[in-house]
Amino acid sequence: MFTGIIETVGIVKNVLENGTNKTFEIESTMATELKIDQSVSHNGTCLTVESITNNIHTVTAIYETLQKTNLGTWQQGTSVNLERCVQANGRFDGHFVSGHIDTTGTCTLVLNKQGSWEYTFQFDGIFATNIIEKGSIAINGISLTIFNIGVNVFTVAIIPYTYQHTNMHTIEVGTVVNLEFDMIGKYIARRNEIV
Repeated sequence: MFTGIIETVGIVKNVLENGTNKTFEIESTMATELKIDQSVSHNGTCLTVESITNNIHTVTAIYETLQKTNLGTWQQGTSVNLERCVQANGRFDGHFVSGHIDTTGTCTLVLNKQGSWEYTFQFDGIFATNIIEKGSIAINGISLTIFNIGVNVFTVAIIPYTYQHTNMHTIEVGTVVNLEFDMIGKYIARRNEIV
């Protein structure tokens, strides 16, 4: 379980293909604090740490993950938002983020508001019931608040701290991002489907 509060940004140093899987070597300031078998959010995708060498940790994404996330587009130099799982005795600053991506979205507009930034994303309309005005969403693992929703679009506003300390500053029109809709909202929507 994660909160969507990004701890650091890592850089993909190497991508290795093994059948339908991809293994990523990621350099970060967090690597020396990680443990093998630990779950870490990578752009919102929960992956297991397989090895650690100096400032680089290794994770593998299987075919299913590569198809449903933006991990298949990662290459050497890609910046990745990283967050370790939440500790039971810590503050819960974001919202409940499972690390299980629902779908991807595509950036359609970036507005520099001279002190903040607004990003609009388009996504598959079959997920429309999972978003509400002022609701929570995880974009590349970042806990954000939605506004200006449409059937298959929404906007988020980014403060300077988030812009500087995550990979939001690398997103431009056409960039594909990972989306995880609010867990509580998904349970409510599912309950309403079967009642």
